[in-house]
Amino acid sequence: MNIKEILNSTDGSKHFSFEVLPPLKGTGTERLFSTIEKFKEFNPAYINITTHHSEYVYREVEGGQYERLRLRRRPGTVAIAAAIQNKFGIPVIPHVICSGASAFDIEYELIDLQFLGIENLLLLRGDKAKEDSRYVPTPGGYSHTTELIEQVNKFNEGFFNDGTPIKNPGGKFGFGVACYPEKHEEAPNIEMDMEYLKLKQDLGADYAVTQLFYDNQKYFDFVKRAREMGITMPIIPGLKP
Repeated sequence: MNIKEILNSTDGSKHFSFEVLPPLKGTGTERLFSTIEKFKEFNPAYINITTHHSEYVYREVEGGQYERLRLRRRPGTVAIAAAIQNKFGIPVIPHVICSGASAFDIEYELIDLQFLGIENLLLLRGDKAKEDSRYVPTPGGYSHTTELIEQVNKFNEGFFNDGTPIKNPGGKFGFGVACYPEKHEEAPNIEMDMEYLKLKQDLGADYAVTQLFYDNQKYFDFVKRAREMGITMPIIPGLKP
C-alpha cells in the first residue's frame, strides 16, 4: 500500500507509526522482531527503517597499536525492511540517504527495493560523517536531497540514472522527505529552509516528517507557515517516547 493513501484518507482515523534501527552488525534480528511484536497491538500503519553510512572505528592490534577501519555498524536496511514486511505484513518505509552513497549505489538499492515489492521510501540527505566538520558528498553522490529526488523520479519514469531506458520498469516509488520546525542547522534562515521544502513538494514528495521537537507550538507555527507558502502535503510530527 502506498503511504500516500493512508495519509490522505478522509475517514478521520488516526494512525500510529514508529521507526526502528537495523540491528548492530552480528547481533541478529531476534530483539528487533520481539520489539515489533509488542508494538503490533497498536496497529501501526507503517514502520520506518533507518539507514546508516559507514564510519571509521579504531581496533587495537598487537603491540598496543590501533588500526583505523571503515565499516558499517548497522548494515541491512533493505533486508530488514523486506523481512519486517514479509513477517508482520506491515508496510515499511526504508530510508534512502545521500550520505555515504554514490548515485550508482542508490540505483542498485532502488532495484533491490523494487524487486522486493517495497514501494515507499523516505529520502534524506543524511548526517555528515563523524570525522568531518561539515557534510561532504560521496564521490559520484549528492549534496542535497533534491538531487536524490530527481534520481528517484527518473527511475519512476523508466530510466536509469545515466539515461538508459529500463526494459521492464516496475512499480513506482512514493516518497516522503524531512522538514525542520526549528530550521535545519545548516540553513541560513527559516525562509530558505521553507523554500527547499516547497521545492521537495514540487518535485513530487508525498509528505514530510519533522525532526524531533520539544515545544508543540513550534510544530503548529511551522505547519501554519508552510500552508501560507503553498506547502499542502501532510506534515507528520516526528516524536520520540
